[in-house]
Amino acid sequence: MTPETFMTQARLAMETLLMVAGPLLLVALAVGLVVSIFQAATQINETTLSFIPKLVGIILVIVIAGPWMLTVMLDFMRRSITGIPGMVG
Repeated sequence: MTPETFMTQARLAMETLLMVAGPLLLVALAVGLVVSIFQAATQINETTLSFIPKLVGIILVIVIAGPWMLTVMLDFMRRSITGIPGMVG
């Protein structure tokens, strides 16, 4: 395996990671921001208040975007596994 092949595989892995984790992280960030603004406006300092909305938001994203995320991961794995003979030889 050449360094170029390794770097290409690492770049593809990082792109896949960002594509799959990005929507989940963005929803958690947005929900956390909204809950923080609400807590600041109402002066409620409850640490568990932000946990449940984030959990619900992430579950909704998994339900909505889950099939797409699974397809992206399967395509990456398929490309990686079928490319093994080219990496070895």
